[in-house]
Amino acid sequence: MHRLTTLLVSALCLGYAPFRGRATRRIIDPARIGVVQLAKLGDMVCTTPMFAAVKRRYPDARVSVFGNSINKQVLDGLPTVDEYCVWQPNIFRMASEMRRRHLDFLCVTGPSMEALAAAYLAGVPCIAVPIVSGGYTPYETRPYKLLRLLALCVPHRMGNYAPREYLRLLEPIGIITDDTTKQVVYSDTARRTVDAFLRSNRLVEKRFAVMSPSAGNKIKNWPADRFARVAEYLASRGLPVVVIGGPRDIEEVAAMMSALEASEGVIDAGDRLSIDELKALVARAVLFVSADTGPIYIAESFGVTTVDIVGPVDEREQPPIGPHHAVVVAPRARPALSLMNARRYDAREARRQVEAITVPMVIQAIEAVAPVGFENRDRAG
Repeated sequence: MHRLTTLLVSALCLGYAPFRGRATRRIIDPARIGVVQLAKLGDMVCTTPMFAAVKRRYPDARVSVFGNSINKQVLDGLPTVDEYCVWQPNIFRMASEMRRRHLDFLCVTGPSMEALAAAYLAGVPCIAVPIVSGGYTPYETRPYKLLRLLALCVPHRMGNYAPREYLRLLEPIGIITDDTTKQVVYSDTARRTVDAFLRSNRLVEKRFAVMSPSAGNKIKNWPADRFARVAEYLASRGLPVVVIGGPRDIEEVAAMMSALEASEGVIDAGDRLSIDELKALVARAVLFVSADTGPIYIAESFGVTTVDIVGPVDEREQPPIGPHHAVVVAPRARPALSLMNARRYDAREARRQVEAITVPMVIQAIEAVAPVGFENRDRAG
């Protein structure tokens, strides 16, 4: 947002404050609840435990989610979300959208002056926002710090598991839970498309792995030739590999496929699947291997075994956890990236942490989790 616009909106909110008061009203039995998640695909999947928690505590409440257009496809069909509103850069338009929904409570999962201002101008009576502790974050701008005085501030502790930290934002409406189970679903149409894809590649009766060689933040990308070596290893062990990627990952997928010395058993599905179809494909896999990227959380939500090549990422904050999930991290004093400082980091150190991860390290992680949980799963929305 332009700095002048930010200042004007901040001034408007503060000028409104003597008449409106703070957005900290105690809400008993809220009927209309909003959640703002403006981050990427993986972050939205990690937010889904919030929606389930709301429905368990308030089954008749209407849950409205605000986020980007891609994440709308991620949540399509999810029974715990009643409505999805695509976020627009115009604060006043978003305030109007929130006002139209007569929200009783709204929480913002990450520091966002825009989302907080829109909710405040919309007259939402209770707004919960994070106050970050345990490290530096560039997302807590001066306008955000000023406006959060008008809302309920809930601690978000860097270095802690983010899905659990998100759940803390629901505590002002009496929801206290540690259940971080993630959930996404896919359509019957996507199921049929993926069934046809599997038939055409003779995978219907076979177990297979999915591999994603690219991440949304390119600084996290592991070298393409190393992904190729891991894919060859899996294929040689009788586990075919389907390589996925979206429109922004074409270069990385092509580089990985070009680096293959033996391509038998490695199938290029890059930029061929919609998000709905991606969910249906990943749900059928028995293993998912990638850098830290959104689809690995889709795999986690379907109970698929995962190996997350986290590179410079703080492995405590978001990667899948549990006996069927492994993270691969090189020796380091501390991670270069966390969820709350992903815009400012030492690029050279981040790349060093990625490059220090070897093919044998990844294969060892696969061997540690691969014997467990190789059951095909098929869930539909």
